[in-house]
Amino acid sequence: MTSPIICFGQQPCGFFPKRFLVSKFQTARRLQSEIGGEIVFFYHDSDHDPRETRTTLRHRKTNEPAQLNFVFDNKWQRKFSPLYLKRIPAGWQDKTILQLPNYIDHPLINIFKAVAATNVADFCLQMYRDMGLIDGMKIVRSSDPEVRRTACDIDDYFVDVPYEGEIVRARHSNGEFKLHEGGDAYVDVPPTTFSKEQISPARDSRLRWMQSIVHCTHYIAGLGEQEYLVKSEAPEITFVTREDIERSDEAYTELTT
Repeated sequence: MTSPIICFGQQPCGFFPKRFLVSKFQTARRLQSEIGGEIVFFYHDSDHDPRETRTTLRHRKTNEPAQLNFVFDNKWQRKFSPLYLKRIPAGWQDKTILQLPNYIDHPLINIFKAVAATNVADFCLQMYRDMGLIDGMKIVRSSDPEVRRTACDIDDYFVDVPYEGEIVRARHSNGEFKLHEGGDAYVDVPPTTFSKEQISPARDSRLRWMQSIVHCTHYIAGLGEQEYLVKSEAPEITFVTREDIERSDEAYTELTT
């Protein structure tokens, strides 16, 4: 009998992680304590949506929520570059540090201050690590060229391609590359050759693509995520609903000791 592999997936979701991600961490650790095995965090840093990293903090005096996020060099990078290629401009970290005492205590500010990363995905992952949230977990990144090389072939995907001086994540369909501006608006990207190392899955193909790499026995997901997962493509997986957590879309600002 093979040892259990307990997996969950998530984009970088705030430089202080959203509480629903921490709920996945906690659910995975509880399940591991019951059945043993390994925990795998499938870090989907190939996603490109800048809204994923919005970080909602509560003001310490008024309790009013405030949204903080990274800033970006230009429109194309902000909207369409994958998170692992969204660069952090000089000065952003220092400016953000000046705001943080309104929301969190100094031990957490010191962790934020010590992170040295040049892109959004690396910064978030290092924060989660330094907060003590992912100790002992195996991290599998969807941006990793070796991961992409070993993944199964899919017909619903994005491709990282050059455009306007940036690398953008363009939807591939019928031999064309498109960037979705919103609504019915699209930007056509000139055709180019590409390799498997440039491919990342779309939402509906992500489970099969991930499972071809991770080979998990258990997968932890929220109710919303479970609605779109094509479970029939991975009948060998036992799906586990993450534990409830209050204010799930807000940032988690506790330190694990």
